[in-house]
Amino acid sequence: MWLPRQPKCVSDIILCIIIPPLSRATANRDSAGAWSESASQLPRSCDSCPKYSIIKTRPFLRLSGDVAQVMEGMPVSMGGLRTLPWYVAGSQVLGVACVVITGVWMGHYRGGYAWNGSAQEFNVHPLCMVLGLVFLYGDAVLVYRVFRNETKRSVKILHALLHMMALIISIVGLVAVFDFHSAAKIPHMYSLHSWCGMLTFVLFFLQWLLGLGFFLFPWASARLRSWYLPLHVFFGLLLLAMSVGSCLLGITEKLLFSIMETYSRFSGEGVLANILGLLLVCFGVVVGYVVTREDFRRPPNPEEEALSVHFKTLSEGEIPSSP
Repeated sequence: MWLPRQPKCVSDIILCIIIPPLSRATANRDSAGAWSESASQLPRSCDSCPKYSIIKTRPFLRLSGDVAQVMEGMPVSMGGLRTLPWYVAGSQVLGVACVVITGVWMGHYRGGYAWNGSAQEFNVHPLCMVLGLVFLYGDAVLVYRVFRNETKRSVKILHALLHMMALIISIVGLVAVFDFHSAAKIPHMYSLHSWCGMLTFVLFFLQWLLGLGFFLFPWASARLRSWYLPLHVFFGLLLLAMSVGSCLLGITEKLLFSIMETYSRFSGEGVLANILGLLLVCFGVVVGYVVTREDFRRPPNPEEEALSVHFKTLSEGEIPSSP
């Protein structure tokens, strides 16, 4: 049995035991009682250990039929993890539906797409922004929950690539709307939608650059990375909310400009656009829930952490943090 360090008490040894797969468990109620009894007979030198308090106050094993389950004190709920694929699948259905409905709205009701300064060029803008700053951005946020067992380096690269794709598509959408405004002699950046959208895009670009510098190509010290990591996570979710909010403002603005007279009479275009807004909100809520739920957090990889610690200790004398 391998231990990460020299055990200091009996509870250290117990908690470092590798529990065999639950499908092979043959424990019965007598053996569970033996575990509880053995925990109660630990030496008093362990009283000060917080790990021992878990063993002492909680039953180590709870049995359901012939299957032994891990004690309550374990950090990850297996029941919760079983629901993760359903939440992820739901988010993808919602995200794809948002992109498809945006494409249908602009293609069917607004005359299609072009790149000639006409109103059809404007239609490229909402499609690109929903695809880039909402759907792809949300998927980039989810990769640390979906690819739980892949190497952290691979997940970081995928995270950065999805953000880069979202950035490129968003730039195309911005160029389209500015080009249309210039051709139609419409003032730029006068509405609340344009202000919120541009602020979201600028912050997204800065977030992407800082993420590359701090985590993918880390030039910063471990202390600085540890300081910035909570900000990176917070602004990641904040930017998703800002993207959805900017889209809602844009939907309302487009409807008022295009079908103001028929909007109040529940026209087909207005109903479709309202459904799109609700789906965007649902997508943001599902992604935010998956990212913030503790049960879905990526488990630490002991080998990666050990290599990272040894490298930083030898090179800088510091223990690194990781996103």
